Amino acid sequence: MRAEQIQHEIREVLLTEDEIRGRLAELARDIERDYGDRRPLLVGVLKGAVFVMADLARALRIPVEMDWMAVSSYGSGTESSGVVRILKDLDTDLSGREVLIVEDII
Repeated sequence: MRAEQIQHEIREVLLTEDEIRGRLAELARDIERDYGDRRPLLVGVLKGAVFVMADLARALRIPVEMDWMAVSSYGSGTESSGVVRILKDLDTDLSGREVLIVEDII
């Protein structure tokens, strides 16, 4: 569904695009400070985290790797069933890695 198709359903904007970009820049600085010369693995949870993770990775000035996984706890409804199913697992071995999970809904 395109943004134009749901524009009329938006009642309130919680964060502007500039506020989101500013917060991502802050997160990038925090990650750079905390991980320094290490190479963390960013794990994005599909599909919602795609753009946020791409923007975060671009904001970082340290080398990172990225991988993706897809999970579902919704079944066919809009409320969580409480049971998480892995639909696509990671391709990267996590042994000894520093992992940062990037998710759109927590």
